[in-house]
Amino acid sequence: MLLNRLWIGLFGVAMIMGLFKLFFLGDQLIFKEIVDSLFTSAKSAFEMALYLTGALCLWMGIMQIGEKGGAVQLLTRAFSPLFRHIFPGVPKDHPAQGSMMMNFSANMLGLDNAATPLGLKAMNQLQELNPTKDTASNAQIMFLVLNTSGLTIIPVSILAYRSAAGSAAPTEVFLPILFATYIASMVGLIAVSIKQKLNLFHPTVLIYLGSVTALMVGLLTWLTYSPEYIEPVSNIGGNLLLFSVIILFIALGIRKKVNVYECFIEGAKGGFDVAIKIVPYLIAILVAVAVFRTSGAMELLFDGIRYAFHAAGVMTTEFVDALPTAFMKPFSGSAARGLMLETFENHGVDSFVGKLAATFQGSTETTFYVLAIYFGSVGVTKTRYAAGAGLLADAAGILAAIFIAYLFYHS
Repeated sequence: MLLNRLWIGLFGVAMIMGLFKLFFLGDQLIFKEIVDSLFTSAKSAFEMALYLTGALCLWMGIMQIGEKGGAVQLLTRAFSPLFRHIFPGVPKDHPAQGSMMMNFSANMLGLDNAATPLGLKAMNQLQELNPTKDTASNAQIMFLVLNTSGLTIIPVSILAYRSAAGSAAPTEVFLPILFATYIASMVGLIAVSIKQKLNLFHPTVLIYLGSVTALMVGLLTWLTYSPEYIEPVSNIGGNLLLFSVIILFIALGIRKKVNVYECFIEGAKGGFDVAIKIVPYLIAILVAVAVFRTSGAMELLFDGIRYAFHAAGVMTTEFVDALPTAFMKPFSGSAARGLMLETFENHGVDSFVGKLAATFQGSTETTFYVLAIYFGSVGVTKTRYAAGAGLLADAAGILAAIFIAYLFYHS
């Protein structure tokens, strides 16, 4: 419903702006330009999906090897002690523990298709423990907020889209997304823990969160004071880590006696199916954004935002051009993706704005969509503070993405 209203609104505002320019500014070509943008953007959307096919097939194939080889189960075992402390209301041997950890693990590896069914299964199992069926339990809220914070180790789709858009270094956003999404997840975890009075200073929790946070903070501090190392760390470190993960997945597949070649082919077929299925969605959002931009409405909107930042004393406002992706992501992943691709088209995939848009897309999650799907699947109507905590995590991810983007991308 929200996306439907947004789509209608973009066309409606474009019409109003076009009429204003025609009758008050005498711009007789405005509607020709708007109509031309419709066909141009539709063509761009199809070409993007076509070029995206190869990258998606590659990564879906690699992820299939990891899944069959036991990478998800490996992550589940690794994080099991931590989850026992942040989900105290869930018994140790309850099936929900395994489903939640499998869901988080799949999300970390970018296995969206596997993560959603696991998440819905986990919500149903948590509902069995919920004494008030129409009201979200503490465990359900923690689970949802950690989902909406979008912690991702390997942002498969973002790398694929950047590659399809012709990026000279598609993996350049890998580390910034990792940093930003980790900060979003930590803020979400802390916010819910404070609300639920959970003890994050338990030795087990401190070992997990403290060690990873120390690593992240240490690396960011080092790069802040040694900017000459940013490019080699981002390029060499990110690519080395990604390729190491591929080798690890293959090794796990060999260990499990998986036919890794056939497994890759099976997963790659899924990548082709995904690329074909997203064509209508890409066309729908890109044509709407195109007419909105061509009419001059988008420029007017973000000039106002830029002016507001200047009035507040923020002198560097280059990041404003990437904000459409950040603002849309909590509502619709497909719409945010379309805005990111539209940013690639207008500013360049390897521009500061293009890379920041990709970082926004990878560092936050579709909060309202996830809340609607997951709570709706179990009949929960009273979500308590789940939406607020999820949006707080999103805001933290957006602010972190801006800071890290200026550190990594801005010359």
